[in-house]
Amino acid sequence: MGFWSVYFSKMKGVTPSPPRAPFSEIVWSWIGAFLGIAAVAYIHYNLLAGTDLVMVIGSFGASAVLIYGAIKSPLAQPRNLVGGHIISAIIGVTCYKLFHSEMWLAAALAVSTAIAVMHATRTLHPPGGATALIAVIGSEKVHHLGYLYALVPAGLGAIIMLAVAVLVNNIPASRRYPEYWI
Repeated sequence: MGFWSVYFSKMKGVTPSPPRAPFSEIVWSWIGAFLGIAAVAYIHYNLLAGTDLVMVIGSFGASAVLIYGAIKSPLAQPRNLVGGHIISAIIGVTCYKLFHSEMWLAAALAVSTAIAVMHATRTLHPPGGATALIAVIGSEKVHHLGYLYALVPAGLGAIIMLAVAVLVNNIPASRRYPEYWI
């Protein structure tokens, strides 16, 4: 077999699709995601309205999938959730501050550096890449926050969603969260 044949054969997949999640898992994932996003959105739209602070960022939607729907994943554990968002936010803000005149470069450096540092610190959380990117491509309101973006919304929002995940994911006997803290 030639190089290209071997290369493309890797893309066929080797295992069957996973089984469908039980209905109870779907319901508990929905409840957790609803309550977690509702908590940060309530703060954003009611308690922080009229301020320069934000609480809802798009990457929290992806975090919700992990911490309420894939609770056993290493990527969904508290260290990864909180650390991944905070580290990525700091990196994103830094890249914006240093390279805002070349947004393509700031965006690419923010995401790639966030991935590398999350790997190195054992805090890999895929939504962290989006948190870094939002720091670069976000609104003036986000840019105005500067490094405060790492605390609010990235850190505080992740902690609020974590609290909801710990409470909701441990209600049914069939679920346990987290697998580990640190």
